[in-house]
Amino acid sequence: MADVISIPENIFYIIIAVIALVAVIVVLMQWRKVREAQSNVQFLEKQAQLRKIELVEKDLENKRMMENALPLPKEQQERLSTIRKSTSELMNHTGYLHSEINERVTHLEARTEYLKLQKLLQEIEKKEQELDKQSKKTIKDDDVQAVKGIKGVKP
Repeated sequence: MADVISIPENIFYIIIAVIALVAVIVVLMQWRKVREAQSNVQFLEKQAQLRKIELVEKDLENKRMMENALPLPKEQQERLSTIRKSTSELMNHTGYLHSEINERVTHLEARTEYLKLQKLLQEIEKKEQELDKQSKKTIKDDDVQAVKGIKGVKP
């Protein structure tokens, strides 16, 4: 028969108590972590609210300053309008030049590709001619061999 190991009743209760104590400690540690996380979330929410309030205050202040802006003298307004006009003209000219550059780059890329393809074609034609010469030579040799074979002449 199998020997059954028996544990005294007191030791059994002690083992159960230790397991329960470890479980309680683990639960308390997890509960503490959850509480810390909740307080961190609340703190971050309050910071976000304060940041929103700060942004709204800045926005209102900027709006107020825009409304209370001092009008520029006529001469400065004219200079400002000429600066804006010249800036827009420069931007348009820059855009035109940029498109021209892109078009020329595309053209050069196409031309380069075309030259590469032409060079490859020439190389292929040269190899084709060489192969034709070799095949004609072998055909002539075969014909000579065939003729010699018919006449009974051995090489």
